[in-house]
Amino acid sequence: MQKIQFDYFTGMEAEQYSFYRVPKVLFTEQCFKTLSCEAKVLYGLMLDRMSLSI
Repeated sequence: MQKIQFDYFTGMEAEQYSFYRVPKVLFTEQCFKTLSCEAKVLYGLMLDRMSLSI
């Protein structure tokens, strides 16, 4: 099996990527434990779209 090696990002290189914000509470609180990871990521996507609309 071939080992994959990834280069680290430094300085301004990291600025070229955007991220989706997913509230940590979705992963830490017991009441959200039954939600799938896909549902939690979808919430982050919808939250991002909402912030663009504001």
